[in-house]
Amino acid sequence: MADIHLDGVGHSYDGGRTWALQPMTRTWRDGRAYALLGPSGCGKTTLLNIISGLLRPTVGRVWFGNREVTTVPTAARNIAQVFQFPVLYEGMSVYDNLAFPLRNRKHARADVDRRVRAVSRLLGLDDHLPRRVRRLDPGRQQIVSLGRGLVRSDVAAVLLDEPLTVVDPGVRWTLRSTLKEIHRDTGHTLIYVTHDQTEALTFADEVVVLQDGAVVQSGEPTELFLSPAHEFVGHFIGSPGMNMIPAELVDGVVRVGDTAVGRAVGDDGALAAGPARIGVRPEFVRIPAVPALPGLPARITGIDRMGAYHLVHAEVHGHHLTAKVDTGSWYAPGSLEYFHFVPDRAFLFRGAVRCGSISALDATEDA
Repeated sequence: MADIHLDGVGHSYDGGRTWALQPMTRTWRDGRAYALLGPSGCGKTTLLNIISGLLRPTVGRVWFGNREVTTVPTAARNIAQVFQFPVLYEGMSVYDNLAFPLRNRKHARADVDRRVRAVSRLLGLDDHLPRRVRRLDPGRQQIVSLGRGLVRSDVAAVLLDEPLTVVDPGVRWTLRSTLKEIHRDTGHTLIYVTHDQTEALTFADEVVVLQDGAVVQSGEPTELFLSPAHEFVGHFIGSPGMNMIPAELVDGVVRVGDTAVGRAVGDDGALAAGPARIGVRPEFVRIPAVPALPGLPARITGIDRMGAYHLVHAEVHGHHLTAKVDTGSWYAPGSLEYFHFVPDRAFLFRGAVRCGSISALDATEDA
């Protein structure tokens, strides 16, 4: 096993007029679990297929450790790939399907049996080992397919392309934990494609967020949630996503209409005056029981009661604002409330890229 390095790798399906995957240089560290997260068409599967060898990049080179594999076929790359839908030998038993990748590589019979039964136990397949896979439901077949990808302990990487799509939602939680357990056991490099933020955030050591064929941010799940570097990350991660509100920077103070909501703190020095957008997650919007200044006046438009919490929706200067509050709170649609942002958890964006954050105002700056 070794690092996987992409050197200026990009891909176009139309001769370079448009890029399905914009040229990128990136290293996937040996033994880590990665999630490629983004909407359909953002380049996730294209990137995965370039790493696996199913697709040759239009530009750039692919390295496994110190070996260039750009033109090396999939079979010679020593990787395992699990697709969105089951790829199995339907006439074989579950046991034989799981054993096939090991037998094909001349593993000893005892080693094959030990590894098949270990993966079978983790995936809940013990009772199905003698059955023909054609007799299983599609979800169970996909679990077998997942097992085939995980049964080998000697691969350079395991690549998973939305492998839980056809699996019953109630089983997915268990399988995510199982994947993490297998990852700890084998030390494989795992690269997992998904459009489901919950899957990405609960499974991966590092989440790579793509939009329009480019990586907009990568990092640990907590970092992406607490400190998004791009508006798309704030929108795509979180349920609901980040609030985005137009604002103006005047003498270092962030204003929404006539209200000063905080002091601008630049990520790379002082920020120039002018328009910006405030990004703040609903988790970091507060509505004090006793109105306090400074506060952003907003009209309540509705409340969603979610069981463990409430989502309070409001309108400020024609823009939507949501706060996540506890179930003991009560607000009336149509009422005027004063919203506050948790200092250093509200961010400033220009050109969709984060440029700073909002800190608390001094008492003299409240007006």
